[in-house]
Amino acid sequence: MELQNFSTTLTSAEATTRLAQALAPRLDAGDVLLFTGDIGAGKTHFARSLIQSLLPEPEDVPSPTFTLVQIYEVYQFEIWHADLYRLTSPDEVVELGLIDAFDDALCLVEWPDRLAELAPQSALSISMQMTPDQGHRQLTASWTDKKWAEKLAGLDGA
Repeated sequence: MELQNFSTTLTSAEATTRLAQALAPRLDAGDVLLFTGDIGAGKTHFARSLIQSLLPEPEDVPSPTFTLVQIYEVYQFEIWHADLYRLTSPDEVVELGLIDAFDDALCLVEWPDRLAELAPQSALSISMQMTPDQGHRQLTASWTDKKWAEKLAGLDGA
C-alpha cells in the first residue's frame, strides 16, 4: 500500500473547527485517527470539534489528559477520545481497552507514539504543527488504507 497524504494550512481555531466538522460525518465505527504534534498545536481542539459535531445533544468535551480516555455515545457507535501522553508502555494501552475499541468505535488518539506496534495500519495519521504565522497551523494527513482517499475527497486540501 502506498502512503498518500494531503496538507492544508488552518488559519484560525474556527478553520480547524470547520475542517473537523466537515470530516466528522464521513467517519464510522472502526475508523482510527492518530494525532501528532507539539503541545498547543491544536490536536485536542480538532478532536473536540469533531466529537461535538457528532453528539446528538451538546455536551462538554474535556481533554482526556488526566482521564486518559473519554467515551461518547453517538447514534451508531461510540467515540473514544484518548490522550496517551502520560503512558509509559504499550501494555497500559491494552489495559485501557483501546485496542478492542479500534475495531468497533471511532477512535481519536493523541500521542499515538505510545501505541508503538499496536497502532492500526489502517489508521489516518494527522500531524498538526504551529507555523511562524500567529494562530496558523499546518495540518498534514497521511494514510495507506484506500478508504481514507474516499473519506477525505473534497475536504479542504484533500
